[in-house]
Amino acid sequence: MIRKTSSFSKLGMLITLGIVYGDIGTSPLYVMNAIINDAGSLKEAVPEYIVGSISLIFWTLMLITTIKYVLVAMKADNNREGGIFALFALVKSSKKWLIIPALIGGSALLADGTLTPAVTVTSAMEDIKGQKLGGFNFSNDQAIILIIVTVILLTIFVIQKFGTEKIGRSFGPIMLVWFSFIGIIGLKSLFSNLSILKAISPIYAINVLFSPVNHVGIFILGSVFLSTTGAEALYSDMGQVGKQNIYATWPFVYSMLMLNYLGQGAWVMTNYRSNKFIGINSVNPFYEMIPNDLKLFAIIIATLAAIIASQALITGSYTLVQEAIGLKILPRLKVKFPGKLMSQLYIGTVNWILCLITLGIVWGFKTSEHMEAAYGLAITITMLMTTILLHQFLIMKNHRHLASIFLIFFVTLESLFLISSLVKFVHGGYITVIITTLILMIMIIWYFGNKRRDAYMNESENVSLLDFIPQLEKLSNDDSIPMYATNLVYMHNIHSDYSMKRSIIYSILDQDPKRAKVYWFISVNQTDVPYECNYSVDMMHTRNVVNVQLNLGFKKSQHVNIYIRQIINSLMNDGAIDRQDPKYSMLPNRHVGSFKFIIQNQQFQDLGAQEYMRSLDRFLIGGRLLLQNITISPSLWFGLEFSDVVEEKVPLFLGSHEDPYLVLNNIKNKTKK
Repeated sequence: MIRKTSSFSKLGMLITLGIVYGDIGTSPLYVMNAIINDAGSLKEAVPEYIVGSISLIFWTLMLITTIKYVLVAMKADNNREGGIFALFALVKSSKKWLIIPALIGGSALLADGTLTPAVTVTSAMEDIKGQKLGGFNFSNDQAIILIIVTVILLTIFVIQKFGTEKIGRSFGPIMLVWFSFIGIIGLKSLFSNLSILKAISPIYAINVLFSPVNHVGIFILGSVFLSTTGAEALYSDMGQVGKQNIYATWPFVYSMLMLNYLGQGAWVMTNYRSNKFIGINSVNPFYEMIPNDLKLFAIIIATLAAIIASQALITGSYTLVQEAIGLKILPRLKVKFPGKLMSQLYIGTVNWILCLITLGIVWGFKTSEHMEAAYGLAITITMLMTTILLHQFLIMKNHRHLASIFLIFFVTLESLFLISSLVKFVHGGYITVIITTLILMIMIIWYFGNKRRDAYMNESENVSLLDFIPQLEKLSNDDSIPMYATNLVYMHNIHSDYSMKRSIIYSILDQDPKRAKVYWFISVNQTDVPYECNYSVDMMHTRNVVNVQLNLGFKKSQHVNIYIRQIINSLMNDGAIDRQDPKYSMLPNRHVGSFKFIIQNQQFQDLGAQEYMRSLDRFLIGGRLLLQNITISPSLWFGLEFSDVVEEKVPLFLGSHEDPYLVLNNIKNKTKK
């Protein structure tokens, strides 16, 4: 598998339009609609209110998207990869507590993504009501829209497992047409009321927050914030397209978005008193300012843009989850690579959970207006957490004064957005808060459960591999015991001091002894460098006990069978181990014998009996074991489903602590020496 090129080019810029800007690029479909709903109705959206609202949108995109994400966050790349988990990987060594904002931000980002496909596709399709397509007239029944949206979303989720490489090639040209279209339409409408250009001044943005024409006060920021929800995705997708391509395309995207927002504002200022819209509850300026002969085209291109936004969100969720797995923040899940590119991955569990929640939101909220009322709450939390992590990144780069200014300014600004979005909680935002909490609990249990388990294991359950080298060499040469495997491979970490789980040595020596020509101990170390792939070998002064440290980046495949045969052939060529010429083989000149992999699965035991453990530790470790047992098995994770694998069930603690309260009363019939 090869990695997608991220070098700067015209083709790269076109690909960037298709991958990065789907979410933020479709925001004109619903942002102004939400702002008018805040006013109460179109007739109450007076010019002062509209100019101030457009000014808020302009400066929100300038401050948060342009300055924070494009100019600052994209400097914080982890080997060209972006996103909150890649950022955490950069700063985690400086402060242990930074795991908290990383967990909160990551879980909120995943949760908020369940609303994005529902909002964008529904907003794009709703104006088809009452339209005539050929000889077919669409009714005004919202149920028709819900059925169409469901079919579109189901199709998007179903095709994920087949890969989207060919479809993805068309995303760039479609989004180029989309941005050009909304910019031109906006520019045309802009000339109907040029006074809207006053919105470029920040004075109008500040004034409208306190103006009596703004009936919701500061809470208008909750609707304005919808214009920049895609900024976090922009940062997360940096690794796929390269920062230079984002630098080159963002000015164009920003310009087209603002032309459209200004055009919508001009249309509202011209039509807010029109008798045509009296008694109409919902008016979407985006579609209303489009000439009738272009409306069908607008609906089609808007739907395609919404599909692309949904596709980008779904694949972005896969990437986010894979990074979390690599950082041991989430349990292992089956990752597939249906395309030819490393960046094109598929996680079935994530796909179908997203599908169920998204369709539930579509049918639960029913209209884009109701979805907009709940949209954006969780992403404000993610942005706040990203700000905290970026503050630490700037400190690490010796920009302490800049870091302080950055933290104070953006925490204040984003806190205002968060406060204004809290009203969305009762209007459906509680859905994303609940999902965020569930994901966060899983992350906390897995991450801290691992930490607490390892702490107890290090205290009582580890032995040194070096102490057992003589027995392993003797067992390997003991002809009285049948050969269990030519190469016996244990997939468990060996630490730098050669400490390892007691259960591994117990498995080899104390059960039926497992005789092998070569004993392999493979440690797979997931690193912070996304595509790192290297290894080191320690023969420990033997020819048949091999300690391999395999270092794989958090975006690299964990299928170890790919690497092990390369390693053994390299060791044979170097003369470090003996050739293993099989007596029988269909392959001439084969020098490698059979492999048997041993994987140990820790199982539940009565953690309550471990009285020396704190209640919180029992909860975390027990929850971690539960998650381990209901997610992908290690053999599938390591790509060994077609290999000879033995899975051994072992208790969490092989040797229990002695109970100080156990007292011997008597021994009967004891013989004398």
